[in-house]
Amino acid sequence: MTEETPGFEEKPDVPSGATSDDAEPKAASSQEGAAPAGDGNESAGLVAQLDQVRTALHERTADLQRLQAEYQNYRRRVERDRITVKEIAIANLLTELLPVLDDIGRAREHGELVGGFKSVAESLETVAAKMGLQQFGKEGEPFDPTIHEALMHSYAPDVTETTCVAILQPGYRIGERTIRPARVAVAEPQPGAQTVKAEGAEDTTEAKQADDKESGGPDEG
Repeated sequence: MTEETPGFEEKPDVPSGATSDDAEPKAASSQEGAAPAGDGNESAGLVAQLDQVRTALHERTADLQRLQAEYQNYRRRVERDRITVKEIAIANLLTELLPVLDDIGRAREHGELVGGFKSVAESLETVAAKMGLQQFGKEGEPFDPTIHEALMHSYAPDVTETTCVAILQPGYRIGERTIRPARVAVAEPQPGAQTVKAEGAEDTTEAKQADDKESGGPDEG
């Protein structure tokens, strides 16, 4: 029988010309060489994810900007509608008060606006003016069909164009909006008045020329 030598341990076979210490660095080198390939794939994946996040961020930002613009347009539209509704309500109220204002005007013309009635009437006119009501229409102003309504018509020798000669009922406006035209009596130049005037001017010119001929011509300076 063969006796085993105490303390002897078997080692794996090592190729000739190489030791076990040389084998370990080669294995480590092979592992280090494989690592960069894995890192490259991981980096490419991170770049792709970053691009997706940026794209999503741009889309969400564009959606937010569009939503904000729509909200601003909505606010402006609501404010514009609110102002329009307010103006219409005021115009309707003041239109209903116009007959009362006409009665106050007639009472003032006849000297009947006295005492407590005068104070109430003036207060009502002040409130109407604060709400934007403006009265218009004066005698002697040119007739404008956009703001005047002619109820009476006549001819007059002292006018050169269609003129308002009497205000039968004053007109009212709110801002640029006319809620009632001024009802007026108008007068036009008399037919043929301009022709007669032109003929008179011609006669005067001819008479002057005849005088110049008799006197030997116009005076020289």
